[in-house]
Amino acid sequence: MTRLVVTGTDTGIGKTVFAAGLTAALGACYWKPVQAGLDEETDSETVARLGAVAPDRILTEAYRLSAPRSPHHAAAIEGIAIDVDRLTPPASERPLVIEGAGGVLVPLTSSVTFGDVFARWRLPVVLCARTALGTINHSLLSLEALRHRGVPVLGVTLIGDDEPETAQAIAGIGQVRILGRLPRLASLTAPALREAFAAAFRVDDFADAIAEVSDQAAGSVSFR
Repeated sequence: MTRLVVTGTDTGIGKTVFAAGLTAALGACYWKPVQAGLDEETDSETVARLGAVAPDRILTEAYRLSAPRSPHHAAAIEGIAIDVDRLTPPASERPLVIEGAGGVLVPLTSSVTFGDVFARWRLPVVLCARTALGTINHSLLSLEALRHRGVPVLGVTLIGDDEPETAQAIAGIGQVRILGRLPRLASLTAPALREAFAAAFRVDDFADAIAEVSDQAAGSVSFR
């Protein structure tokens, strides 16, 4: 069964919007392992709304933390110790889209980052990157961090305005496929996202890429 991880080069770049579009396109379930920040719409709620995803396909977070901070900080504020062993992808009869928090090296504890958890899972990862200035550096550093941990990289998804030279640099220097680009949407609604996602991506490309990288990702690693 298709399972993949969506992460980003930074926070607030649009990866949850992309995750909503991907979850809808795959007819998948969605899981956010750790939600930090409960005062506004959570990422799970955003995916449900923008992806028009039924409640039974939104899987319960392992941790729900009130403060809009990095998970390790939000947990400390509440006196909670995140147990990374609880962060095991849940079983699902449908494809499963898992979304991390912020960037690859966002800390979950004082010694474990999301990248370390991705390494344990050995699931294919989609790296979301904005197309604004600075994204080449952020993207290449994120790719390096993932590969250093042996995480299989499915490809990079660009979010924002069309910047061909930026895409070419990331693809060439990073030796990675560009899966597509999700443009800025004037009206961020479920129908608008569905239409934009269908125009920007081919679902079969994700399936083909997952099969390819999964063949290269046998085995598992432990936390350091």
